[in-house]
Amino acid sequence: MNILRVFTQTVPLAVLGILFSLCAAAEQAPQISEPSYLDHQYMTQGRATLDDLARSHLGGQFNGNKNNDLTLLQQLLDRRLVRSDQKKELQAMGVIMGDLLAEELDLHWVIYEDSIGRSRALRYKKTENYLFPMTMISRRREAGNLSPVSDIYQRAVDLIKPQLPPLPFQ
Repeated sequence: MNILRVFTQTVPLAVLGILFSLCAAAEQAPQISEPSYLDHQYMTQGRATLDDLARSHLGGQFNGNKNNDLTLLQQLLDRRLVRSDQKKELQAMGVIMGDLLAEELDLHWVIYEDSIGRSRALRYKKTENYLFPMTMISRRREAGNLSPVSDIYQRAVDLIKPQLPPLPFQ
């Protein structure tokens, strides 16, 4: 009986200890690093795959021009050249969109690692402001959300722009 009493009194403390440890792990700051050689290769390969699709099926190419590139991304989706079950291609679309966001908003690619996992992200300078363009299109499409690429892009801009310092008066 004495052992049972000790057991019932210590179990809640043990459970609380485990919960505290999990919460502490979840609250740890993410680890930020530069993309590795393999990350760069993966992103370069994704860009090339989509550029090949655009050239062969749409007669255009990705060139860093926002209007051109967003239009080509949308056409790849509209013509079902990239479908909702093609995760790798959808994430490559996120790379191209991310390159446009990086150029417009002075962001740079980083690796963001937290308790959930490792992600390629865009970061503004050394701040804690991040965008995750790799999955902006893919997660929506996989869930059946057909939001236009230009709307997704604009939402990303609207999300991070207030966090950026104002431009100097000209």
